[in-house]
Parts: sequence; structure tokens; C-alpha cells
Amino acid sequence: MQNPFSLSFGKEPISVIDRNLQNEDIISSFTAEQASYQVCLITGVRGSGKTVAMTMIANDLKKDKNWIVVDLNPERDLLNQLAAELSNRKELLQIFRDAKINLSFLGFGLEIDGVPPITDTVVALRRMLSRLTDLNKRILITIDEVTSNENVRVFISQFQIFMRENLNVFLIMTGLYDNIKNLKDEKTLTFLYRAPSIELQPLSLVLIAQNYKEAFDLSDAEALSMAKVTKGYPFAYQVLGYLCWTEKRPWTEVLPRYDGLLEDYAYSKIWSERSNKDKSVLIAVATLQETKVENIRKEVNMTSNQFSVYRNRLIKSGIIHSQSYGYLEFTLPRFKEFILRTI
Repeated sequence: MQNPFSLSFGKEPISVIDRNLQNEDIISSFTAEQASYQVCLITGVRGSGKTVAMTMIANDLKKDKNWIVVDLNPERDLLNQLAAELSNRKELLQIFRDAKINLSFLGFGLEIDGVPPITDTVVALRRMLSRLTDLNKRILITIDEVTSNENVRVFISQFQIFMRENLNVFLIMTGLYDNIKNLKDEKTLTFLYRAPSIELQPLSLVLIAQNYKEAFDLSDAEALSMAKVTKGYPFAYQVLGYLCWTEKRPWTEVLPRYDGLLEDYAYSKIWSERSNKDKSVLIAVATLQETKVENIRKEVNMTSNQFSVYRNRLIKSGIIHSQSYGYLEFTLPRFKEFILRTI
């Protein structure tokens, strides 16, 4: 039998725990006769399941013949990609022919005799999207792991114009908290602050335990103990299951490899992306006996106002949380042990 767990980022594994409520909220809004919003942002720490969540929403909408789903690469010209993707869909070719949209000049292969070619990508997109909107088609564009680069900024600015023109365009973007915030702070893109931003929370330990119980024939108590080691972090759930499946050993015996894979695949990168001040806060959380906010703040020699900036950013980034009032702890499983090894 194939291993139901996977170490691949972004690829939907066989054993996956749905985020039904969050996904359904987006789908319900997008499919409503009058959509309450057309842009949605999904944020979370590396390995939190952003890509999987977006993919599941996209796959659900693909089942409806009135939805056209296009996945774009944020490192390339997004407007050009969108035009190329739409013009190359066989099911849309006749629609654009009937609308006499000549795209031959742009190199998209749709040539219509007697009709002058369109020479601007935005004009071509507006014509295509207008025709699809007239036919009650809806276009979902997905962009994974966005950053505030030129391609993304130009595309979102134009997307905002398409929305103002009442075109049936919808957008889901995933990204790390800091990257999404940088994008929102661009002076021409502040409308993104009005778009719903979903911060992915840890998975249910009960559901993780149920999956482990079925996969490894465990008792309820054993499965729950195994689930707790993941803290609900989706990538950790996959890593621990993957190791137990491949090595055919109980979870208590694979912890050294579990730590190693979390470090190699996720934690080293998460750590390298933090500022020196962020790291000082995280080191204090890892090393202090009592992780009271006041103790951490004194350890890093910050005023209350200074400390709140870093604390809030690390919470938003999905690395720490405040489960008990006035105290901080790590959201990520065994991240404390990773820091202690690192320093």
C-alpha cells in the first residue's frame, strides 16, 4: 500500500485533513449571485498548508462548468500568462472566435480573417473577460507564495480595475505573513486591506489522532499522544506519519529523524528569514524557565511598545502564540529544541 503521508510542499497528499469551514466560507462567497468579495488572501507559516488549502478550493470550483480556474506563476508576467492561458483553453476557443477576438499579434495563435488584431495584452484580456462575464462564466486566478515584486504589483493593480468594471474575476493568493503585509502596504494596493485574510490555524488534534489511529492501528490514547507531538502543524503531521509508515516503528523511536526533517525542510528557512530582533525574542522564549511576557521583554531589553511590535509580528507569522494570558509559547512543534540546537 502506498504511503498516505508526503514530504512534498504544495502537493496534496493522500492523507489530508480538510479545513472545511474556512474553505466553505470562501467558496460560498465566490459562488453567491452577488459575491461579497472577489479577492482572498491565505497566510501562514511555511508548512501550514496554504497551497493545499488553495488547491482544494480551486479543485472544488473546477467541478462547476461555469468556473474557469487559472494558476499563475508570480515570477513571470502575470497579465501575459493569464491571456495565454485563456486563449489556449480548447473549451474557450470558439467563444473567443465568435466574439471576433483576434489575438494573432500577441502570439496567442487565435487569428480571425478580416478582424484587426489586438496589440495590447490588457485590451485583449478585457475583451476576453467581458465575453466570459456575458456568458455567466467566472474566472478564478490562483497565485501561490506571492511577494511584492513588479509582476505581482502590476497584475493586482490591473485586477482591481477589472473588478471595478464588474468583470467576473476572482483571486486567491497565498503567502507568508510578512510578504502579504509588504504587498498590502504598497501605496497603489491598499485595497487589499479590505480583502479577507485567512490566517491558517493548527489542525484539529482530534482529527489528526483519528487519521493516525486508522493508518497505524493505534489505541485512542496512543494516537492522541502521537498527534500532540505535531501541535497541529500540517507539515509535522505529514512528516511524523511518513516516518512511522516508512520505518515501521512507533513515533517515539523516530523523533530524532522527525526533528531533522523539520529542521531541513522548514525550520532552518523559517529561522533564516527572521530579523535579529525577532531571533532574540525567540531565543528568550526558548531559554527562559518562565515565558511570561514581562520576563521575555526584560531579557531582550525592550520597552513595552517596542516588544509589542515583535511579539505581534511573530504571532501573525505563526511561530508563537499566547495560549495563556501574559505568556508566550511556540506554535510550532519542537521549535524550542531546534533553537536550542541552533544557538
